[in-house]
Amino acid sequence: MMELLRSDDCVRLSFLEALLAGAGIEALVLDRNMNAIWGAAIPSRLMVEDEDFARARRLLIEAGEIAEERGR
Repeated sequence: MMELLRSDDCVRLSFLEALLAGAGIEALVLDRNMNAIWGAAIPSRLMVEDEDFARARRLLIEAGEIAEERGR
């Protein structure tokens, strides 16, 4: 699995999971419970399968949720 982003915003993560699911991409949020306890000290990680990473990343860029890095 590959990490798309880290966030301590549980509402944003839920939205992104739904956005990805709508495109047929299964996502997993790791450290959700640790983030609930420790807050920003341990952000949750939004993960997708390796083969879905490029498509998921492009979807989040198009949705304005992550910035496109230069050189990519």
